[in-house]
Amino acid sequence: MRYYLLDKITQIKVDESASGIKCISFTDEVLHDHFPDNPIMPGALIVEGVAQLAGFLLEVSYNKSDDNIVRAVLCQIDKMKFYKMSVPGDQLIYNAKILSKMSDAAQVAVEVFCKEELHAQGKITFQLLPIDSENVNNQRRSLYKIWTKGVENCPTLR
Repeated sequence: MRYYLLDKITQIKVDESASGIKCISFTDEVLHDHFPDNPIMPGALIVEGVAQLAGFLLEVSYNKSDDNIVRAVLCQIDKMKFYKMSVPGDQLIYNAKILSKMSDAAQVAVEVFCKEELHAQGKITFQLLPIDSENVNNQRRSLYKIWTKGVENCPTLR
């Protein structure tokens, strides 16, 4: 993953839900082209940001031991709706709640708020796959450590 569209995880309840934030800034390069006179954060990138939160939630929920570590792979976006535009200066609040879990897949409800106004909501489905790559595992552990710094009751990251 090269594009980090989640700045911080603020709350985690393993097997249930997670919350995080994304601060939109003019330093987000995509805003220079989308659009020059009216910069807005593309909906696809908002979905990716909330999917990163949901993937984190699933990975800490499924990987409770070092055996059979799995990674969340986005496979379906269902009924994602956008209600407001997100612009530089907005702090987006991402929420993810597990709706259903199977042995190798899960569906998560996601919401995006700004100043208590709903900007987007939908459902995202993930496959949970074993990815035998120490590079991927090290990258995820490092990223998750940064995202969760200072979060109370944060699970051990695998």
